[in-house]
Amino acid sequence: MRGSHEALQNCQVFYLTGLLDAFSEPVFVKVITKYLEEGSPNLILDLTGIDFIDSSGVGALVQLAKLAQGRGGIFQVVSNPRVTQTVKLVRLEKFLSLRNSLQEALDRLREEGTGNPETT
Repeated sequence: MRGSHEALQNCQVFYLTGLLDAFSEPVFVKVITKYLEEGSPNLILDLTGIDFIDSSGVGALVQLAKLAQGRGGIFQVVSNPRVTQTVKLVRLEKFLSLRNSLQEALDRLREEGTGNPETT
């Protein structure tokens, strides 16, 4: 798995590609947790570039969602058909706040009253 990070005014966006599976999950959780502890608790994970996600990957998303929510943040996943299908199999699409686009996720942050997520 590869990725990049963008810190906006009141959220953090991660753009990820590759495989989110048992092999990549430990490092994925460690890196995202570090950013969460140091920055905004509002997280958007853009998984549109993910080719495969397994149960370990879904478990990691749940763990990060709970962590973000525990810090008072909003957790959202920008999904693709593969990710959506896997998440829907375990009925977690609402809990993981699946979105169709990054713009939809940013709009949701504005609706929640978390400020304007513009680049600082």
